[in-house]
Amino acid sequence: MASFNTAPWAPRALAALRIVAGLLFLAHGVVKLFGFPEGAQPGQVELASLFGVGAVLELVGGALLILGLFTRPVAFVLAGEMAVAYWMFHFPSSPYPAVNGGDAAILFCFIFLYLACAGAGAWSLDGRRK
Repeated sequence: MASFNTAPWAPRALAALRIVAGLLFLAHGVVKLFGFPEGAQPGQVELASLFGVGAVLELVGGALLILGLFTRPVAFVLAGEMAVAYWMFHFPSSPYPAVNGGDAAILFCFIFLYLACAGAGAWSLDGRRK
């Protein structure tokens, strides 16, 4: 049985993870800053609030991750944001993520911690800067 060498694909898979996570995160920021799409929760929030600060981090951080620019420090900050979001807003209602709705916050936190350690992968402005 022939083996398939997946090593050349690892930087591309890392880039795909970074780009998709960035797109999803940016979408959360758009909902909070602009209320788009209509009906998405939590909807538009007050900019001068904790949710507003989170929205700016999500929009700007998501865009930077999509571009692969300053990936490691941005991902580290966003991992912290998601840890705070989970412990402040999800955990108090229940210790179980399936009940408290914190699944996405936990996944984003660990994906961002991974990106902070692994870097941007292929197709990034970080790679072009080196």
